[in-house]
Amino acid sequence: MANTHLQKTFSASANRERQTISVWLKRTGVLGTTQAIFSVYGNESYYAHLRFKSDDSIQLYNNSDINIRTNRKFRDVNAWYHIHVIIDTPNSTSTDRIRLYVNGERETDLANTVYPAVNGEIKFGDSNLHSIGSYDSGSYFDGCMSHFHFITNNAYEPTVFGSTDSTTGEWKINTNPNVTYGTNGFFVLKDGNSGTDESGNSNNFTVAGGTLTNTEDNPSNVFATLNAINNYYPNNTLSNGNTSFTQPASTYASTGTTLGMTSGKWYAEVKCTYVDNWGMVGIFGTQPTASGDDIGKEIDGYAYFGGSSAGGSFQKRNNNTNTSYDTTFTTNDIISIAVDLDNYKIYFGKNGTWLNSGDPTSGATGTGAAFTISQTPSSGAYFFAAGNWDGDNGFNASWNFGNGYFGTTAVSSAGTNASGNGIFEYDVPTGYTALSTKGLNL
Repeated sequence: MANTHLQKTFSASANRERQTISVWLKRTGVLGTTQAIFSVYGNESYYAHLRFKSDDSIQLYNNSDINIRTNRKFRDVNAWYHIHVIIDTPNSTSTDRIRLYVNGERETDLANTVYPAVNGEIKFGDSNLHSIGSYDSGSYFDGCMSHFHFITNNAYEPTVFGSTDSTTGEWKINTNPNVTYGTNGFFVLKDGNSGTDESGNSNNFTVAGGTLTNTEDNPSNVFATLNAINNYYPNNTLSNGNTSFTQPASTYASTGTTLGMTSGKWYAEVKCTYVDNWGMVGIFGTQPTASGDDIGKEIDGYAYFGGSSAGGSFQKRNNNTNTSYDTTFTTNDIISIAVDLDNYKIYFGKNGTWLNSGDPTSGATGTGAAFTISQTPSSGAYFFAAGNWDGDNGFNASWNFGNGYFGTTAVSSAGTNASGNGIFEYDVPTGYTALSTKGLNL
């Protein structure tokens, strides 16, 4: 979301003794900063918030009379978390008046344990300004949110909104819970980028800042993003749900994806918003461990070059060796990458045309493939990646791993996708799919 947030002020107060907050979210931005999930603000002495603190713990705070904070840190930038809060101040057991759950499990290892008095009132649901994704127009949440429920006058268990998958053991979403929302209750961000209330109460929220962008990434199908945790050496600035990056000048390294590939056929696109010298896109099987670890340095790294200096004698790189390959790319070009790990080939396309007359559906023949790739990546998997080899002024780009967007701009005309998984600018070769949990389980 970056600085994107939703806001609404209710006309009157609702029940503030018994409530339920339920939201699915994915952290994709910078960790280690205070980021609000849900807040209400009247003034500096009247407020409440549910947030990630700067140590990445979760905290529910209500002035000074409620302070529940986890010892556990939440730093997974690939997973969707289901955060569920039960507020039940009439409860005779003080420690049950606030109950915090993550993915269906109650958080009992707490750093702060200030519980409300019996029949105490929380600020949520009153007539002051409520915000989703910010606190007092600051402390912005950076990531994705889905299925945000707020309920007054009822305390529902997390099992109403999710359940444990009998096969995988994972916590999965219930997209249509049967609940009564109560006065000021709402259900937003159900199936897209809209603050429209789906509860029937017409408690619609408005976008108060930033751009609320839709994404195919959701609790039922997690898509690859750039890995913010494995971003130390290039020190890229990641944005737009970790699908866009800005790389500093004279930086020699690359950022890979959160999800890896070990078999099957995979497709992704990347739009180059600024290329100077030696911008690179491709895959690596060796994770960067130092500045200078570009995509094509190792035996299991395969890169396609772009930029003003790459159009001469070579346009691709592997095992620290540069060779000739069709043509280069530059600013505003869209690069297609097809990775065939059944036949160990990789293909590159530019603006809808496969380079070197490539045919990603040619199987073991590998017609026009840029490389025949190693069957034994050092990390055990391959990862889509992009970065600089020797970029004097940096390299900026936006990936489309199937979300249907380059940054905040939707694809201009979606191509065909035989796998039915993801939205891409160009036609996806038959047999290939988006790198996502659904794709990994096809």
